[in-house]
Amino acid sequence: MGVGIAAILICLLFGLKRPLVIRSHRNGNQTEAVSNARQIGLALFDFDAEYGKYPDQTTIVKVREKTGSGLNLGMTSSNDFFRQLVAGNFTQSERMFHAEIPGAHKADDVIVGMDALKKGEVGFSYLSGLSSKGNPSRPLAVTPLIPGTDRFDPKPFKGKAVILRIDNSVSSLPINKHGHVMVDGRNLLDPGHPVWGGEKWTLVWPE
Repeated sequence: MGVGIAAILICLLFGLKRPLVIRSHRNGNQTEAVSNARQIGLALFDFDAEYGKYPDQTTIVKVREKTGSGLNLGMTSSNDFFRQLVAGNFTQSERMFHAEIPGAHKADDVIVGMDALKKGEVGFSYLSGLSSKGNPSRPLAVTPLIPGTDRFDPKPFKGKAVILRIDNSVSSLPINKHGHVMVDGRNLLDPGHPVWGGEKWTLVWPE
């Protein structure tokens, strides 16, 4: 009888603790994404200081000329634009581009040739076409966006989105039922939001 009661108690305790473990794991993923976003912000700040703007399609040629890099500096994904940070030697690690979202995995830190920031090694979407001279409240990189949309996936970080802004601040903001982050009553990623002041930018997602 005593053994049976002990077994039941162990099962009950395991059942009680398991949600706490899952919750802690999810919080850890969000904390990692916030920390990585700050590192991305520092690299982008240094890039802007050297090239006069953040990585976009117009900086590709300048980076190639200055570095002689043979990396794939395309313009269709956040992987493409973040490779300019690697090519310019603003980082030598892929790990800071990781966020624990669907389709992403830990980077292998191989940054040569076609191995630099391969598919799945980036977890952040990127807003291309901005510079540090803009409104400091403008987002630069965000996660976890649903690919091809401006809607955030509420699952990875318990209903929160991680937002890196031009002033290098990072916030975890709630995602509403429509998948949007609302600031001053409007979708932050709506080009008509006052934070953009009519400036043009392009949203690109991870590969």
